[in-house]
Amino acid sequence: MKSIHVLVATAEWENDQLRYRRHRLAEYLHKQEKTAEVIWLCPGKSLDSEAVEILPNGIKQWKVADLGDNKLLRFSRFISIFYKKKLEKLVAYLQAKQSAYDINLWYTYPAFPILAEMFPWRKIVYDCSDLWAASIDGNKSAVNMLKYKIIQSSESRIIESAHTVTCTSVYLAEQVKDKLPIPKQKKVYTYENGVDFSLFQHNEKAAHVLADKGNGPVLGYIGGIKPKLDFALIQEAAEQRKDWQFLFVGPDGTNQSEEFQKLLKLPNVTWTGSVPPTLVSHYMNLIDIGIMPYKPSTYNKAIFPLKLFEFLAAGKAVIGTNLPSTKRYAENGIYTHLEGTSVSSFLKACEEIRINKAETETAERRISLAKTKDWNMIFAQMMEL
Repeated sequence: MKSIHVLVATAEWENDQLRYRRHRLAEYLHKQEKTAEVIWLCPGKSLDSEAVEILPNGIKQWKVADLGDNKLLRFSRFISIFYKKKLEKLVAYLQAKQSAYDINLWYTYPAFPILAEMFPWRKIVYDCSDLWAASIDGNKSAVNMLKYKIIQSSESRIIESAHTVTCTSVYLAEQVKDKLPIPKQKKVYTYENGVDFSLFQHNEKAAHVLADKGNGPVLGYIGGIKPKLDFALIQEAAEQRKDWQFLFVGPDGTNQSEEFQKLLKLPNVTWTGSVPPTLVSHYMNLIDIGIMPYKPSTYNKAIFPLKLFEFLAAGKAVIGTNLPSTKRYAENGIYTHLEGTSVSSFLKACEEIRINKAETETAERRISLAKTKDWNMIFAQMMEL
């Protein structure tokens, strides 16, 4: 029997300007021989009336309208009374198909918790990739504390109803287990983020980006640019190493923060903005050292960054700060894990990588490690649970 997969996502498919784990999961499910349909269920603008469309990749996007466009009104996604009726159209659509298909629910975002109770799903999976309730910048304002309580309540309901919970880090898995009685903790698994390995096996470069920037080493960050990044660390590093280039590739999710704007004023800092996913590797090939400069925070304890294995797949050594989930991959010339905000430690790690850069065996080790983390292998294992 073929399957229909409903995947609860954070936003419309193109809204993030990046391909996150949830996008890759949806595409993987869509490509499976036994899949009849994948429905990308997401919040939409308040003027949308449960709009349904087929995306260019064949996935069906089904939007559930928010109460309004104000950020505070987004909290309604986690409170059943505000959206239960809006979900009835989707449920009716699935009920008409349930005799012919196995129908599964995948939560990749802890919204719409009552959906788990509105239909007899064959399987419910919660793929947890973030500490969703925590503030990304550590702000403990009254609004953020309210957000924390509302999202925690919604997520706890989803965790309880899920047949399986998959987490991107051990830290997240432990947080989930704490919400469950001991007998039910066995349904929680850890599957770290992976890489589209084949995309990074070529040498094409976006050479125009740094064409007039000199010949110094290039340190690069690729991904969503958000308040969780340590801009102050990079600011000082760039000021101390004026002959080094610092490249940022990705959409600005900081709301044009002063820290990020100040950093961009330095002559040896370049920001490209968003680039098409198919061209990410072209920018990766400009980089000598991959950097993942995160601040020390509760939110960042839970993160397993998407870019670690992408850097390695491209043969690049990587430095990450305040990412405890990545510590077990620390290896000389491969990945350097740092704690704290010391600029001197960061620069020292960069210098050590530069010394080892030309070692062929080291580069091959980076690539071989990344090859074991291909997304297809990870999702295939998750499907078997």
